[in-house]
Amino acid sequence: MAYLRIPSTHCVIEDVDNIRSFLLPHGIHYDRWPVAGRIDRDASPEAILAAYAPEVEALKRSGGYITADVVNVTPDLPGLQQMLEKFNQEHRHAEDEVRFIIKGRGLFYINPANGDPVFSIEIEEGDLINVPAGTKHWFDLCPDRTIRAIRLFRERAGWTPLYTGDAIAGGYQPLCLSIPPTPAKAIQIDQAVAIAA
Repeated sequence: MAYLRIPSTHCVIEDVDNIRSFLLPHGIHYDRWPVAGRIDRDASPEAILAAYAPEVEALKRSGGYITADVVNVTPDLPGLQQMLEKFNQEHRHAEDEVRFIIKGRGLFYINPANGDPVFSIEIEEGDLINVPAGTKHWFDLCPDRTIRAIRLFRERAGWTPLYTGDAIAGGYQPLCLSIPPTPAKAIQIDQAVAIAA
Protein backbone atom coordinates (compact mmCIF):
# COMPACT_ATOMS: atom_id res chain seq x y z
CA MET A 1 0.00 0.00 0.00
CA ALA A 2 1.33 3.42 -0.95
CA TYR A 3 1.62 6.43 1.33
CA LEU A 4 1.28 9.93 -0.05
CA ARG A 5 2.73 12.71 2.10
CA ILE A 6 2.69 16.50 1.76
CA PRO A 7 5.54 17.61 4.04
CA SER A 8 4.56 21.30 4.17
CA THR A 9 1.09 20.49 5.57
CA HIS A 10 1.99 17.28 7.47
CA CYS A 11 -0.79 15.55 5.53
CA VAL A 12 -0.60 11.79 4.90
CA ILE A 13 -2.98 9.95 2.56
CA GLU A 14 -3.14 6.15 2.79
CA ASP A 15 -6.41 5.21 1.06
CA VAL A 16 -5.87 3.91 -2.50
CA ASP A 17 -8.83 5.81 -3.99
CA ASN A 18 -7.81 9.06 -2.29
CA ILE A 19 -4.22 8.63 -3.52
CA ARG A 20 -5.51 8.10 -7.08
CA SER A 21 -7.73 11.19 -6.81
CA PHE A 22 -4.86 13.31 -5.51
CA LEU A 23 -2.44 12.18 -8.24
CA LEU A 24 -4.75 12.43 -11.28
CA PRO A 25 -4.68 16.27 -11.57
CA HIS A 26 -0.88 15.97 -11.70
CA GLY A 27 -1.16 13.49 -14.59
CA ILE A 28 0.21 10.66 -12.44
CA HIS A 29 -1.46 7.27 -12.81
CA TYR A 30 -1.50 5.00 -9.74
CA ASP A 31 -2.91 1.49 -9.45
CA ARG A 32 -2.52 -1.74 -7.48
CA TRP A 33 -1.80 -5.18 -8.93
CA PRO A 34 -1.61 -8.42 -6.90
CA VAL A 35 1.79 -9.95 -6.11
CA ALA A 36 1.27 -12.43 -3.25
CA GLY A 37 0.14 -15.76 -4.64
CA ARG A 38 0.84 -14.69 -8.22
CA ILE A 39 4.63 -14.68 -8.45
CA ASP A 40 7.65 -15.44 -6.29
CA ARG A 41 9.20 -12.04 -5.57
CA ASP A 42 12.63 -13.55 -6.29
CA ALA A 43 11.63 -15.26 -9.55
CA SER A 44 13.72 -14.67 -12.66
CA PRO A 45 13.01 -11.50 -14.66
CA GLU A 46 11.63 -13.67 -17.46
CA ALA A 47 9.17 -15.39 -15.09
CA ILE A 48 8.05 -12.03 -13.67
CA LEU A 49 7.46 -10.56 -17.12
CA ALA A 50 5.57 -13.71 -18.16
CA ALA A 51 3.38 -13.59 -15.02
CA TYR A 52 2.37 -9.98 -15.77
CA ALA A 53 2.34 -10.26 -19.58
CA PRO A 54 -1.37 -9.34 -19.98
CA GLU A 55 -1.01 -6.18 -17.86
CA VAL A 56 2.31 -5.20 -19.43
CA GLU A 57 0.93 -5.67 -22.96
CA ALA A 58 -2.12 -3.54 -22.08
CA LEU A 59 0.19 -0.78 -20.79
CA LYS A 60 2.31 -1.02 -23.92
CA ARG A 61 -0.76 -0.58 -26.13
CA SER A 62 -2.24 2.29 -24.14
CA GLY A 63 1.02 4.17 -23.52
CA GLY A 64 3.04 3.44 -26.63
CA TYR A 65 5.74 1.57 -24.70
CA ILE A 66 7.84 -0.84 -26.73
CA THR A 67 9.97 -2.60 -24.15
CA ALA A 68 9.78 -3.81 -20.54
CA ASP A 69 12.39 -5.14 -18.15
CA VAL A 70 12.88 -5.98 -14.48
CA VAL A 71 15.25 -3.94 -12.33
CA ASN A 72 16.61 -5.47 -9.13
CA VAL A 73 18.28 -3.21 -6.57
CA THR A 74 19.67 -4.60 -3.31
CA PRO A 75 21.92 -3.11 -0.61
CA ASP A 76 24.93 -5.07 -1.91
CA LEU A 77 24.60 -3.87 -5.52
CA PRO A 78 28.01 -2.54 -6.65
CA GLY A 79 27.84 1.22 -7.21
CA LEU A 80 24.45 1.56 -5.49
CA GLN A 81 25.24 4.91 -3.85
CA GLN A 82 26.49 6.40 -7.11
CA MET A 83 23.35 5.17 -8.88
CA LEU A 84 21.11 6.70 -6.20
CA GLU A 85 22.95 10.00 -6.44
CA LYS A 86 21.89 10.17 -10.10
CA PHE A 87 18.22 9.96 -9.17
CA ASN A 88 17.94 11.76 -5.80
CA GLN A 89 18.48 15.15 -7.47
CA GLU A 90 15.54 16.94 -9.09
CA HIS A 91 15.21 15.88 -12.72
CA ARG A 92 12.71 15.04 -15.41
CA HIS A 93 12.62 12.59 -18.29
CA ALA A 94 11.69 12.91 -21.95
CA GLU A 95 9.35 9.94 -21.49
CA ASP A 96 7.13 8.49 -18.76
CA GLU A 97 8.64 6.71 -15.78
CA VAL A 98 6.52 3.58 -15.33
CA ARG A 99 7.17 1.21 -12.42
CA PHE A 100 5.34 -1.81 -11.01
CA ILE A 101 6.87 -2.84 -7.69
CA ILE A 102 7.40 -6.55 -7.11
CA LYS A 103 9.51 -6.27 -3.96
CA GLY A 104 10.91 -3.54 -1.69
CA ARG A 105 10.05 0.13 -1.36
CA GLY A 106 11.00 3.46 -2.85
CA LEU A 107 10.08 7.11 -2.57
CA PHE A 108 9.20 9.50 -5.40
CA TYR A 109 9.15 13.20 -4.57
CA ILE A 110 7.12 15.27 -7.04
CA ASN A 111 7.56 19.02 -7.54
CA PRO A 112 4.31 20.00 -9.31
CA ALA A 113 4.49 22.44 -12.22
CA ASN A 114 1.30 24.18 -11.06
CA GLY A 115 2.89 25.57 -7.90
CA ASP A 116 1.28 23.07 -5.51
CA PRO A 117 3.53 21.98 -2.64
CA VAL A 118 6.08 19.20 -3.12
CA PHE A 119 4.68 15.79 -2.18
CA SER A 120 6.08 12.30 -1.87
CA ILE A 121 4.60 8.95 -2.71
CA GLU A 122 6.08 5.88 -1.10
CA ILE A 123 5.58 2.87 -3.32
CA GLU A 124 5.92 -0.77 -2.36
CA GLU A 125 4.97 -4.27 -3.46
CA GLY A 126 1.87 -4.21 -5.67
CA ASP A 127 2.02 -0.49 -6.52
CA LEU A 128 2.01 0.69 -10.13
CA ILE A 129 2.96 4.30 -10.83
CA ASN A 130 3.37 6.27 -14.04
CA VAL A 131 5.14 9.62 -13.61
CA PRO A 132 4.55 11.49 -16.90
CA ALA A 133 7.33 12.82 -19.10
CA GLY A 134 8.46 16.29 -18.06
CA THR A 135 7.39 15.94 -14.40
CA LYS A 136 10.00 17.36 -12.02
CA HIS A 137 10.81 14.70 -9.43
CA TRP A 138 13.52 12.78 -7.61
CA PHE A 139 13.68 9.24 -6.25
CA ASP A 140 15.27 7.51 -3.30
CA LEU A 141 15.11 4.10 -1.70
CA CYS A 142 13.70 3.41 1.75
CA PRO A 143 16.18 2.33 4.48
CA ASP A 144 16.09 -1.36 3.45
CA ARG A 145 17.60 -0.18 0.11
CA THR A 146 15.77 -2.85 -1.84
CA ILE A 147 13.46 -2.55 -4.81
CA ARG A 148 12.49 -4.90 -7.63
CA ALA A 149 10.25 -3.54 -10.34
CA ILE A 150 8.95 -3.95 -13.86
CA ARG A 151 9.88 -0.91 -15.96
CA LEU A 152 8.37 0.13 -19.30
CA PHE A 153 9.98 2.36 -21.93
CA ARG A 154 9.10 3.99 -25.25
CA GLU A 155 12.74 3.91 -26.37
CA ARG A 156 14.85 0.74 -26.36
CA ALA A 157 17.77 2.63 -24.85
CA GLY A 158 15.60 3.74 -21.91
CA TRP A 159 15.87 7.29 -20.63
CA THR A 160 18.35 9.48 -18.86
CA PRO A 161 17.69 12.06 -16.16
CA LEU A 162 17.50 15.66 -17.36
CA TYR A 163 18.61 17.61 -14.29
CA THR A 164 16.87 20.90 -13.46
CA GLY A 165 19.86 22.28 -11.54
CA ASP A 166 17.55 23.15 -8.63
CA ALA A 167 18.84 22.04 -5.21
CA ILE A 168 15.29 21.58 -3.87
CA ALA A 169 15.76 17.84 -3.21
CA GLY A 170 18.39 18.63 -0.57
CA GLY A 171 15.67 20.17 1.61
CA TYR A 172 13.72 16.90 1.87
CA GLN A 173 14.91 13.88 3.79
CA PRO A 174 13.77 10.51 2.43
CA LEU A 175 11.07 9.67 4.94
CA CYS A 176 9.47 6.27 4.47
CA LEU A 177 6.33 5.64 6.50
CA SER A 178 5.81 1.90 6.06
CA ILE A 179 7.64 -0.60 8.21
CA PRO A 180 9.04 -3.61 6.37
CA PRO A 181 8.28 -7.05 7.78
CA THR A 182 10.97 -8.72 9.82
CA PRO A 183 12.78 -11.50 7.95
CA ALA A 184 10.93 -14.14 10.00
CA LYS A 185 7.55 -12.68 9.03
CA ALA A 186 8.59 -12.44 5.38
CA ILE A 187 9.52 -16.14 5.39
CA GLN A 188 6.23 -17.08 6.99
CA ILE A 189 4.28 -15.11 4.40
CA ASP A 190 6.18 -16.74 1.52
CA GLN A 191 5.65 -20.21 3.01
CA ALA A 192 1.94 -19.53 3.46
CA VAL A 193 1.67 -18.51 -0.19
CA ALA A 194 3.59 -21.57 -1.31
CA ILE A 195 1.30 -23.85 0.73
CA ALA A 196 -1.83 -22.14 -0.56
CA ALA A 197 -0.71 -22.49 -4.18
